[in-house]
Amino acid sequence: MNLKPLGDRVIIKQDEAEETTASGLILTSNSKEKPQRGEVIAAGEGKYSHGELIPMPVKVGDKVIYGKYGGQEITVDGEEFMILRAEDIYAVVE
Repeated sequence: MNLKPLGDRVIIKQDEAEETTASGLILTSNSKEKPQRGEVIAAGEGKYSHGELIPMPVKVGDKVIYGKYGGQEITVDGEEFMILRAEDIYAVVE
């Protein structure tokens, strides 16, 4: 993948959807909900505010939780990614 996000955008590789429920039921592909977790693959330089660059709060390799309806799904070289703004990321998983 050769994508460089601009501004305060981040490219995330989503985690895989769960195959089974907590009680052990196997989910069909239609009933699987896409997770709101993933790994940062690329990050822009940050956002300008009042002439100053505000650096990104995440870096490549961070595991993050992001908003369900934020961002845009894209497919590059057969792989699915999310592009979203840094403000749509809720937390970094440590």
